[in-house]
Amino acid sequence: MVTTSPRRRAVGAAAASAALALSIGTGLSLAPTAQATPPGTKDVTATLFEWRFDSVAKACTDTLGPKGYGFVEVSPPQEHIQGGQWWTSYQPVSYKIAGRLGDRTQFQAMVNTCHAAGVKVIADSVINHMSAGSGTGTGGTTYTKYNYPGYYGDQDFHSCRTAISNYSDRSNVQNCELVNLSDLNTGSAYVQQTIANYLSDLLSLGADGFRIDAAKHMAATDMAGIKAKMSNPNAYWVSEVIYGGGEPVQPSEYTGLGDVDEFRSATWLKSAFNGGKISDLGTWGSGLLGSSQARTFVDNWDTERNGSTLTYKNGSAYTLANVFLLAHPYGSPNVYSGYAFDNNDAGPPNGGTVNACYSDGWNCTHAWRPVANMVGFRNAVSGTGITNWWSNGNNAIGFGRGDKGYVAINRESGAVTQTFQTSLPAGVYCDVQHGDFAGGSCSGVTYTVGSDGKFTATVGAGDSVALHVNAKGGATVTPTPTPTPTGTNAATVFYSTNKNWAAYNLHYAPTGGSWTTAPGVAMDAACTGWVKKTVALGSATGLTATFNNGSGTWDNNNSANYALGTGNVTVKDGVVGSGDPCASATASPTASPTSATSGASFAVTATTATGQNIFVVGNNAALGNWDTSAALPLSSAGYPVWKLDVTLAAGTSFEYKYIRKDAAGAVTWESGANRTATVPASGKVALSDTWRS
Repeated sequence: MVTTSPRRRAVGAAAASAALALSIGTGLSLAPTAQATPPGTKDVTATLFEWRFDSVAKACTDTLGPKGYGFVEVSPPQEHIQGGQWWTSYQPVSYKIAGRLGDRTQFQAMVNTCHAAGVKVIADSVINHMSAGSGTGTGGTTYTKYNYPGYYGDQDFHSCRTAISNYSDRSNVQNCELVNLSDLNTGSAYVQQTIANYLSDLLSLGADGFRIDAAKHMAATDMAGIKAKMSNPNAYWVSEVIYGGGEPVQPSEYTGLGDVDEFRSATWLKSAFNGGKISDLGTWGSGLLGSSQARTFVDNWDTERNGSTLTYKNGSAYTLANVFLLAHPYGSPNVYSGYAFDNNDAGPPNGGTVNACYSDGWNCTHAWRPVANMVGFRNAVSGTGITNWWSNGNNAIGFGRGDKGYVAINRESGAVTQTFQTSLPAGVYCDVQHGDFAGGSCSGVTYTVGSDGKFTATVGAGDSVALHVNAKGGATVTPTPTPTPTGTNAATVFYSTNKNWAAYNLHYAPTGGSWTTAPGVAMDAACTGWVKKTVALGSATGLTATFNNGSGTWDNNNSANYALGTGNVTVKDGVVGSGDPCASATASPTASPTSATSGASFAVTATTATGQNIFVVGNNAALGNWDTSAALPLSSAGYPVWKLDVTLAAGTSFEYKYIRKDAAGAVTWESGANRTATVPASGKVALSDTWRS
């Protein structure tokens, strides 16, 4: 939130558009009424940090709506200072919607699309301050510090023109400058009305509420004055107030306005999942803000950079913390979905355009199956408390949500086998941590709960199991290979790709027929470099197919799907062919679909936790062009040494790095500069590396 490296206690921005219908001089007499936890059963928010508005709209349609998210929080919709760093979004220079994430028309279209998908929109709003310097904004506005044409002049800012230096002094915290950002005098009626006009303008475009950035640095009475002047003082409102022990400004002061981000809930989760004991989470939430006014989270863009919470770099601990967050009744969960970064100033990839999840560094935490399916779990168990708490006294726990759901979480280093007592009705339940429930069927593992409410499960290290009543009944789609269909009208699909080919599923539809439940059915081993699946076509004349790796990455012929016909059909690296590629090959695929006479032999020593694998990615097509979704998997047969041979032309010079992926698809890059190598005139370049932490 500053022009160099951001050091934030809490930061903000927002205010009023000059073109608003509400005049600056009019004030509304309505007293602010606190809007607590978002109404209805869908109380989960996804924060799509620094996503462009058109990308947010697509996510609402593709993921957030179908998975049951109630809200999406978007980064500040306002003109801001120039620059590629993420924190430039938090230095506004006007209240025009003209930032790098999109313009007014795109914001309006995003809101409409998200509403159509059943998702409400929260706008991150920066109303505490303006910029730290002078220049020209992203929408062409020329400004100087304390002078923002059409909005504010020198008289509209606090007289303290120095940086906050004493968090034990309320006046210093609320009247001086947060990291030298020009601090608005939010006690001024004019400033309050200007801010209220801006927020009212966003409401007129369909926004459903606001996250108030840097709320701690504004008096609660000032914020109440702003709310009273809005066109709808009862819009959803959540304040960012970071707790500080012994400080005069406390989160509880802001609960009269609405919800408050409860930072202590996140640091508690880090303590338990990263070196502590998750059995201690039996009292999670006690002593903090009341549940009806606390917005909970595992991390956000500040905390993942300052190290105060877990981050995507913590692998399965991070995933499990999100599972716990969504399963527990305390507060209203906010799932943070950002991007991978190597330095704390790094701005959004592609300027905020998300071409695809798991590409270009976009983490898409909101779409990970273990996280996204827990949103449906939470919606199913709404209104219930914790029942049937179990723990092993260390790092394995289980608990129910009344007679609606049950979750078991294992943070131990090995698997845990346990008979869990639940209050669930008897029946067969889909484990939504490992499968999707649709059309009465589960694409993964199921568990049978007996008439006594018990079921037995082996929960892997760093893994979890979750059952709920809205994913109950029906048949299980077995993950084992299915028999070859009888009859003559069938298609055998052979599939090979330079991605992790062994992990891809077939998702198909016979001509004129229905599609299988995404992400499809597991394919069977065929021969080196190939997997296959034979499917019955019935009376259909052909097959249309896509492929999915189970973590959200699709091979779908550039969104056109593959028209495969009948008989033996092949898809190799995006090209459709025919015939049986294994007719003269030996069945039994190896870890690498390539064997090279010239190229590179990768070998890296790297230790991993259960569910983690090592990949290599580099600067050419054979190595994925730095696209982590196209990274090549290494074999762990010689663990802790991971190996892979890759075909490359003689003389090729290339750059590469190793990455680690966990079961949820989260990516961790090794540290340091890009590695380099050159393929010799004949043979392979032998690389013997060690993972750089």
